[in-house]
Amino acid sequence: MTIIINQQLRDYIDPLTTQEYLALEHSLLKEGCRDALVLWGETLIDGHNRYTICQKHSIPFQTKQNDQFQSIEDVMLWMIDNHLARRSVSSFQRGVLALRKKEIITSRRKDKTSKEKAAEAEQAAREPDPVSVETRDEIAKVAGLSKPAVAQIEKIRKAATPELVEAVRAGTISINTAATIASLPSEQQVAAVAGGKKELQQAARQLRQVKTPRASTEGDEAAATTATATENTRIDTATAPAENSELERLRAENSALKAKILELSTQLSALQST
Repeated sequence: MTIIINQQLRDYIDPLTTQEYLALEHSLLKEGCRDALVLWGETLIDGHNRYTICQKHSIPFQTKQNDQFQSIEDVMLWMIDNHLARRSVSSFQRGVLALRKKEIITSRRKDKTSKEKAAEAEQAAREPDPVSVETRDEIAKVAGLSKPAVAQIEKIRKAATPELVEAVRAGTISINTAATIASLPSEQQVAAVAGGKKELQQAARQLRQVKTPRASTEGDEAAATTATATENTRIDTATAPAENSELERLRAENSALKAKILELSTQLSALQST
């Protein structure tokens, strides 16, 4: 029997962690390969890890055909749905898979003619797709996540370094922490990951603390501007000294907040350089 390994398909789904791979290997050695490997023609589309382990240890296995696909994108969509149905898939991986599904469907729609799009819209009106991934709401539903979690995963995919992605994929840090760290320049992300879980969490905490005073400063500046505009409309010579005193107080508070922000930023830079 000839089995073809398509590198693109094999790498399309995130690989198992070392611990997961060893657990699978132990199970196959003890119980054999109970589930058949799935082929599309001669191409393996499900069971890549099982196939590798069975080949290594000469463990017998069965195969079955799935010939419903017209293209490799059809296979990818099937692989995504197949993995989303598994309970062992992490929240981060579920979000990534749902976003990949959206990308394939969006790309397909762009390539369709206006006639094909009209026919698709008519069919969708008659038979709504139960697993549509057009909006973030739908992506969240397919992945079984909240909308904020999906937004954070999108940020991680766009801005995180491979080292940071691996840290969240392996469960070293949470999606929330990884999304926060992804705001840093690439070299600082790598340094934070190298420092381990505690440093990643501390760096994320520092970033959140830096952002909070900024919001407060903007609020104080807006309040100062509003207060000044209100007072100017009153043009009362008797109250001018009090107005000036209040404005000076607001400016002093503003300066103090900016100094605190600078201090926190300096502490964060020092932490990341160690």
